[in-house]
Amino acid sequence: MNQFFGNAISMAERSLDFLWAKQQVVTNNIANVDTPGYKTKYVTFEETFRNRLKAAAETGDREQVQQAIETSSWQVHNTQNETSRLDGNNVDSDVELMELTRTTLQYQYLLHSVNSDITRLRTAIKGQ
Repeated sequence: MNQFFGNAISMAERSLDFLWAKQQVVTNNIANVDTPGYKTKYVTFEETFRNRLKAAAETGDREQVQQAIETSSWQVHNTQNETSRLDGNNVDSDVELMELTRTTLQYQYLLHSVNSDITRLRTAIKGQ
């Protein structure tokens, strides 16, 4: 498949994995909005992914680019932000709901994009 799309499908797969993990973390934050002492968690991926791809691309070796894509993963972090709540919880449900909506839309857009690429390939194969 990579011969038709280059690294696009592999990159989309990693991005979908990240967005799925991000949705899970955000929904967990929302579920713990009333848990005393709970600290918000967040997921990082984009910056590390970009840096790894850039470094691999500068080598000019396609195998290193593919390896950078395949070995990239997301990380879950805890926030240590102070909170204005007396129970020590720092979850802001409005912020989390907005992030969940944004992540869901990004996930749907990326799925649509991959679907469109595969549909175009299928059309080209059929010769229509």
